[in-house]
Amino acid sequence: MKETLKKYIPEKAIPLVEYLINEHNINLKIVNQRQTKHGDFRKLANGKMQITVNNNLNEYQFLLTLIHEIAHHVAHVKFGRVQPHGKEWKTVFQHLMLPFLQPEIYPKEIVPFLAKYLKNPKASTDADVKLSLALRGFKAETGKNFIFEIPNGSVFQFKNKLYKRGPKRRTRYECLQIQTKRVYLFNQNVEVILIDNSI
Repeated sequence: MKETLKKYIPEKAIPLVEYLINEHNINLKIVNQRQTKHGDFRKLANGKMQITVNNNLNEYQFLLTLIHEIAHHVAHVKFGRVQPHGKEWKTVFQHLMLPFLQPEIYPKEIVPFLAKYLKNPKASTDADVKLSLALRGFKAETGKNFIFEIPNGSVFQFKNKLYKRGPKRRTRYECLQIQTKRVYLFNQNVEVILIDNSI
């Protein structure tokens, strides 16, 4: 397990993560990227618990996702059936994440955003725009832009569909899907491919 973890999480986090995996008898599976989630926790038909985490996450995203899912496992064992991201999960997640909030594991550029997020963690880290950007090193994937970086009125591609970026509405952007003429709201940290900004 140690050799596998070395590829995915900061080195200083390995002993802590190994302890959690062994202590809670975690069955961890690293899987190919999924569009809708970074990781998940489920009870299998044979009664065993399984955690999956996407293999395309950087080491800081991977670690946070893994602890998020371990917290689901621990909350399930401790409290039984509860709200997936209710107060029981939040308490367990905060407790499990605290030992990782140190500059040897998370860089100082991330720690303040992570600490703030942990005061009231959400179902997805992507819902916290500032933390999501910090975890990605404030850089979009090669060949992509964050939606807030592209000009208003420009055309972009997201999940093989074309959209036209519209105005910002509080925290999200109104975007018109060109084919259906329907308006969708996009979080400002969504990564898109800019097609045409001359409109």
